[in-house]
Amino acid sequence: MKILFIHQNFPAQFLHLAADLAQTPGNQVVALCMHQRAAPAGVTVRRYQMLRPASPDIHPLLADQETHVRHAEACAAAAMQLRRDGFAPDVVLAHPGWGEALFIKDVFPHAKLLLYCEYYYALEGQDVGFDPALPPLSLPERWRLRLRNSTNLLSMELADGAVSPTRWQRATYPAWAQEKIGVIHDGIDSERLRFDPGARLALTLGDGTTRSFQPGDEVVSYVARHLEPMRGFQVFMRALPELLRRRPQAHVIVAGAEACGYGHAAPGGASWKQHMLDEVGAGIDLGRVHFTGQLAPGDYLALLSISRVHAYWSVPFVLSWSFLEAAISGLPVIASATPPVLEFASRLDVPTIAFFDAAAFAGALAERCAAAPQGPRQPRHLAETDLAQCLARQRHWLATS
Repeated sequence: MKILFIHQNFPAQFLHLAADLAQTPGNQVVALCMHQRAAPAGVTVRRYQMLRPASPDIHPLLADQETHVRHAEACAAAAMQLRRDGFAPDVVLAHPGWGEALFIKDVFPHAKLLLYCEYYYALEGQDVGFDPALPPLSLPERWRLRLRNSTNLLSMELADGAVSPTRWQRATYPAWAQEKIGVIHDGIDSERLRFDPGARLALTLGDGTTRSFQPGDEVVSYVARHLEPMRGFQVFMRALPELLRRRPQAHVIVAGAEACGYGHAAPGGASWKQHMLDEVGAGIDLGRVHFTGQLAPGDYLALLSISRVHAYWSVPFVLSWSFLEAAISGLPVIASATPPVLEFASRLDVPTIAFFDAAAFAGALAERCAAAPQGPRQPRHLAETDLAQCLARQRHWLATS
């Protein structure tokens, strides 16, 4: 079988499936992407580039659509070159979020087009409007968000099949689209998450000295792609003064980029990190709170072994891999009682707390810190995220959609 993956950040969510298919005799696996990322062995990667710059005169409500069309055009041009080189896929598996799938059926009309449906935006009831402290969307912002879904809708019309990784993510789509979407998780490699008693994480502190952390240390971890309210960063920061007061030996390791991520920018042009330090910094010992930026994969895995308790907070939005990986690794997790988390929390023995209750959050983290350090942890098993089972279901989906 010939398979074409399309994702601007490939391999991303396709990491395990692409690796599995590339190692299967008789398969030819190719990926189209924009950014340079390490690809699984056996996958031929072709990069595409935009063919034209953004128009300075585009209607502001159509800025996202123009970007999506530019991605679609560039991706189609790269696909046409693949066709000229003799590659005609049986199956195209694409993430539709950036428009890359829009014109692919015109290049490969006989290929099945399957979509990875990550998220469908809503004007209310999900991430938008969840935090009453953030300003409501203006009418033009509402209109732009409504239009942002148009690429999703056009891609779904073209698709022969689709999949979402969780039931909640599938449920964000309109009812007619959900009929086309199955639920199969990307898969969690639990072997990769096994407890490492020899794990070490060396951090450079504010005074220029270096401190190394290891299992048994009293460490609270927080991991997000970006430090922002979409991942409850403001609640986490407000919980720190009480947590550090109750646990005078605890250290907090905060991993994530300062740049604005999925949601609103912080007031006054500051990063959310700086904004929250301005609010609560006087009440915390910054010698015990360590901001690492985004961690390298090996350091991230070391942190999961070192941490005594992991904090995960999220508004109703795409569930982070870090939540499932931390919980499945056997690391105790305290999480927000929000729908994406609640889909898995009880089965992973993860206690949940109301999103905005920083005092309860601090108390739960302190209680977990007070417990005796765990010995070697056993990864938890969750059938619907088990890598082998997920790959088997994904292969069946590819063959039968």
